[in-house]
Amino acid sequence: MSTNIDKILGKDADFLLNHSCETISKKQIHLPGPDFVDRVLGPSDRNPIVLRNMQTLFNSGRLGRTGYVSILPVDQGIEHTAGASFAPNPIYFDPANIVELAMEGGCNAVASTLGVLGSISRKYAHKIPFLLKLNHNELLTYPNKFDQIMFASIDQAFEMGCIAVGATIYFGSPESNRQIQEITEAFEYAHELGMVTVLWAYLRNSDFKKDGKDYHVSADVTGQANHLASTIQADIVKQKQAENNGGFKAINFAKTHDKVYSELSSDHPIDLTRYQVANCLMGRAGLINSGGASGDNDLAQAVKTAVINKRAGGMGMISGRKAFQKPMKEGVSLLNAIQDVYLDTGITIA
Repeated sequence: MSTNIDKILGKDADFLLNHSCETISKKQIHLPGPDFVDRVLGPSDRNPIVLRNMQTLFNSGRLGRTGYVSILPVDQGIEHTAGASFAPNPIYFDPANIVELAMEGGCNAVASTLGVLGSISRKYAHKIPFLLKLNHNELLTYPNKFDQIMFASIDQAFEMGCIAVGATIYFGSPESNRQIQEITEAFEYAHELGMVTVLWAYLRNSDFKKDGKDYHVSADVTGQANHLASTIQADIVKQKQAENNGGFKAINFAKTHDKVYSELSSDHPIDLTRYQVANCLMGRAGLINSGGASGDNDLAQAVKTAVINKRAGGMGMISGRKAFQKPMKEGVSLLNAIQDVYLDTGITIA
């Protein structure tokens, strides 16, 4: 293991790097690896073009041929407004700089909006895999509403040369039934055309917060969101890393089982994330965790999240604001630090 990673983790190093998972065994997980397409996706109903494009994703960037992925997502111009997202570093109002950051940062792919990717597709679509984000929550409506609506089509993604499409479903929201139906149909068509599908399987309901605790990041509830994402055939599931557990019990809804808490998880972050992986069909759908908002100690937080994801059996990281809200050189360094975790053979599955 790199001494630099150990140094970045600081007091958390022993806690994270030497943990042994005694909940769901690593032997039960379909782990990422160079042969993931042959070993895991090969027996599925995915057509050969999907398999080829997934392999293209795995072969790209610094993590090429490891089975892990590092993706730069920049859809925040819609999701959080362009001003809020790009004011810290205005060069990223220009889509070319977004793609350059992904390339310089050694990412497997760049994920963004129809406008961003479409504006520079002829220059870059053959240089780095494109992932088109299909739907968004826009913040210009007053008062603000929280709903994911379609901004792009599968045909538009295909015609600009994308190898993958992504979408968000706000599970738990009043609009989730419509979103599930929309994205199920979109993912079916994307697979017909040979594109990889990635779902942002997020929770959204004000009642998921109780007694000062936010269960939007609860392992049991996010785990079920992951299971639903896998059910509509997301090849990769993007999820916030679990920070607590017991959301179903605290909010007192849906159904759960005592063994979820006594045997299948613990309060250790790796075990909580392992439960998220288990709900992704035991890793047949790859779990990538999001990097979160930019703030203090971004490097340490990003590396910590990557270590937890890798040791839990996840497939990688998708980190945006932590990278593009900094000068490009610093953003590249942060992306490389995340990738170094997955390149380090000393950091193994717990």
